[in-house]
Amino acid sequence: MPAFTLYAFNGSTNADRVRLTLAEGGFTDYEFKHLDFRVGEHKSPEYLRRHPWGKVPAITFSADNFTLYESRAICKYLATIYSIPLLPPSSDAKATALFDQAQSVETLYFAEHAGKISFEKFAKEKFLGLPADETVVQGALKGLEAFFGIMEGILGERKFMAGDEFGLVDVFYVPSVQRLFQVGYGDLVAKGPNVSAWWERCTGRPAIKKMMDEDREKMEKMMAAKA
Repeated sequence: MPAFTLYAFNGSTNADRVRLTLAEGGFTDYEFKHLDFRVGEHKSPEYLRRHPWGKVPAITFSADNFTLYESRAICKYLATIYSIPLLPPSSDAKATALFDQAQSVETLYFAEHAGKISFEKFAKEKFLGLPADETVVQGALKGLEAFFGIMEGILGERKFMAGDEFGLVDVFYVPSVQRLFQVGYGDLVAKGPNVSAWWERCTGRPAIKKMMDEDREKMEKMMAAKA
């Protein structure tokens, strides 16, 4: 029996944060349960007991039925219990504060804009065949341009988001930044030398590169099947 079940959609950037965290730790003892959002599996009474808002991901552990939702909380919990070296040592107060600060920056100033673009240009336009709301897209692009402009300066002073070591906050960014490239907005990342260098350092990591290559192949097959 696997240690836990991860409930999610294929292609969910939130779920991919969890998958990347586990990949960085080389942890494979889990089951991925795909939910079909087209038929509302994420809104079923059974799933709502796992995630009251009917979002993904959620995980349930086999041993004690412990259930957790929200991707960042899941990632931090998994990194802690499986000793995946992505968190600062609890004894280092300054490193922990910088981690918390960097996580807040990702959540408050990046995630909402990136999420809007992912929904409009990937979920709606590419996957469901619906027109994107370009007003929403343009507003989100302006927000990301401002964000990466500030990060260009910050990443000139450090290698990664919370310091000079790759960590969980960088994992939080990777799926959404990858999605920007997938929908044609990779120039937001590539045009700044410091941001671009950070991205190259992240995607050069073996676990991230392997998962991105595998997901790219799956996505190509999925889109070909829809054509």
